[in-house]
Amino acid sequence: MTINEIQQEIIEEFSAFEDWMDKYSYLIELGNELKDLDPKDKIDQYIIKGCQSRVWLVSDFVDGKIIFRGESDAVIVKGMVALLLRVVSNQTPKEIINNELYFVDEIGLKQHLSPTRSNGLLAMIKQIKLYAVAYNRISEKENE
Repeated sequence: MTINEIQQEIIEEFSAFEDWMDKYSYLIELGNELKDLDPKDKIDQYIIKGCQSRVWLVSDFVDGKIIFRGESDAVIVKGMVALLLRVVSNQTPKEIINNELYFVDEIGLKQHLSPTRSNGLLAMIKQIKLYAVAYNRISEKENE
């Protein structure tokens, strides 16, 4: 699936809930389904700076696609990590670079987060884009 197709799927899922308590519950459920990171990956190198809670984001470049893994020590943030990874993991660097992650605004997530959580979400997205730029450079050098 493309990034936009996955985002549309998420928007549809969240539109089924009428109030934000239900949306938060769903977000927590998504976080609980996220596979825990291996303890060896929970190191400072993978911590997202700018998040109030601790968030780790790990990436691998396999067959031209970025595979992301992540985790957080806060339940709602872990759900946000799960959503982001669902959208960007297993995509090419160019797809990540060339697509906006609009689902965050569309489902109303950004306006229902505290300022510190909103800043953390932006920091996660920024780190994902930085990984994509780095892997894109590697990919271009390999193709020269």
